[in-house]
Amino acid sequence: MRAHEAGALHAEAGHRGPSWLREPDDVNALFPGLWADGVERDDDGVLRVGGLSVKELATEFGTPLYVVDETDFRRRARAFKDAFGGILGGADVYYAGKAFLSVATARWIAEEGLSLDVCSGGELAVALRAGFPPARIGLHGNNKSVSELVRALDAGVGRIVLDSFEEIDRLATLAASRDVRADVLIRTKVGVEAHTHEYIATAHEDQKFGFSIASGEAAEAVRAVLKSPSLRLLGLHSHIGSQIYDTAGFEVAARRVLRLQADIRDEHRVELPELDLGGGFGIAYTSQDDPQPPAVLAAGMAEIIEHECAGYGLAVPRLSIEPGRSIAGPSTFTLYEVGTVKSVPLDGGASRRYVAVDGGMSDNIRTALYDADYSCTLASRGSSAAPVLSRVVGKHCESGDIVVKDEFLPDDVAAGDLVAVPGTGAYCRSMASNYNHQPRAAVVAVRDGDARLIMRRETEDDLLTLDVG
Repeated sequence: MRAHEAGALHAEAGHRGPSWLREPDDVNALFPGLWADGVERDDDGVLRVGGLSVKELATEFGTPLYVVDETDFRRRARAFKDAFGGILGGADVYYAGKAFLSVATARWIAEEGLSLDVCSGGELAVALRAGFPPARIGLHGNNKSVSELVRALDAGVGRIVLDSFEEIDRLATLAASRDVRADVLIRTKVGVEAHTHEYIATAHEDQKFGFSIASGEAAEAVRAVLKSPSLRLLGLHSHIGSQIYDTAGFEVAARRVLRLQADIRDEHRVELPELDLGGGFGIAYTSQDDPQPPAVLAAGMAEIIEHECAGYGLAVPRLSIEPGRSIAGPSTFTLYEVGTVKSVPLDGGASRRYVAVDGGMSDNIRTALYDADYSCTLASRGSSAAPVLSRVVGKHCESGDIVVKDEFLPDDVAAGDLVAVPGTGAYCRSMASNYNHQPRAAVVAVRDGDARLIMRRETEDDLLTLDVG
C-alpha cells in the first residue's frame, strides 16, 4: 500500500481514476457521509457551515484554513459516550488527542464528559492548560521521557500505559520517590494484522509498541508490575491499528487479551478490573468508505467481551476505548484557494487536469505518507460546467505533494476559486509541517453562525523567531 516512488501514483489507475470513483450526475452535489452536519450549499452554490459562507471565512481568516463544525464535533463525542456508556455497566471513552488537540477541543471533550488520551508532554501540557481534569487523562507513548513521567505523576493523571520493561522500572522508581502509587495499564501486542496501511497497523509482532503476548513478554511485564509497591495494575491495553471499519479484529484481540487476563488470574489470584481495546475506528474519506456508527460498534464489542469472558470464567472488566479520528475527522474540512489549473498530456492522447492550491503536504501529509484518498468540491460557487477528473495538488517542491488524487471537479474551475476537502480534522493539523517554510494554517471553529479562531495562522515572523543563527 506504499505510494509510488515518484509520488504521483503514475503506476496506478491513470487518467481514468480508481474503479470506485463514478462521474457524478451533479458536480455540485455533496456526498453526505463525508461532511459535517452543518455543511450545505446555498442558492448560489456557495458552501456554508454553521450558517456561515466559506467565502466569508476565507476573507476573514485566509487560506488554507481548517474549518471545524463545533456542533458536529461535540455530537460525535456524545455519540461515543452515550453508546459505550450504555454497555457492560458503562464503558469509558478516552478521546485520542493525537488526532487533533487544542485548548478549545480539550475543553469540548471535558464538557461532553469524555476522558482524554495523550501521548507526549506537549499534549499533556495542552490538556492541563485547558483545565482538563487530570484524573480523566491517560498517558501513552513508547518512549516517555523522565520529565514526561514526572509531569504526569505530579499532575495526578489517572493512568499511564506502560510500553517497555525499562519504563516499568523508571516509573516505579519515580513514583516511589514521590511516595505515590501510579495506576498503570500494560500495552500488549496481540498479533492481529488489521486490514489497514502498514504504517498504522499496530498489533503485529514486528513493531515498536507494547509487550508481545505470544512470546511471554506481556506475562513477564505483569509479574514485574505486580511486584512493585509503587505501581497499581489496572488492566491490559490493546490497540490493533487505525481506519478499521468493523469489529472482527477487535474480536481476535479481545480473545487473546482476555486469555492473558485469565492466565493472570490463575497465576496471581487477581482479576484485573479494566480492559482497554484502543481506538482506530474508521471514517469515510470518499464514497467507497462505509464506517459503522458508535452504537453498532458498541453493541458488537459488548457481545465479543461478554462471550469471551464467559468462556474464560472471568468477570467482565470495565472497558475503555480511544476514538480520535472518528470524532475529529468528519467534523472538519480544509479550505484552499486555487492558484493554477493546467492539463498535462498523457499517453494515448489522454490528459490529466491538475488543480494547484495554496496549501498541500504541509497541511495534509496523509496522501503522501499513507497513500490516503480524499474527496473535494468547488466551494465558492455552483457550476453548470461538465465534470472533469482532476487531481488537486499543493504548492510544495515534491511530485508527491498531492491533496486529492482523483475527483471530479467542474471544467471551469479557475484561479481564485475555493476548494474544500472534507474529513481533514484528524492527523492533518496535528501532523502539519513547515516544509518549504510554509507557515502552518489556522483553525477556526464555527457554531451557530459564529466563527472563532482556535489556533491562529503561523507567520513568517514565527518561523524566523526560531531561527537563532
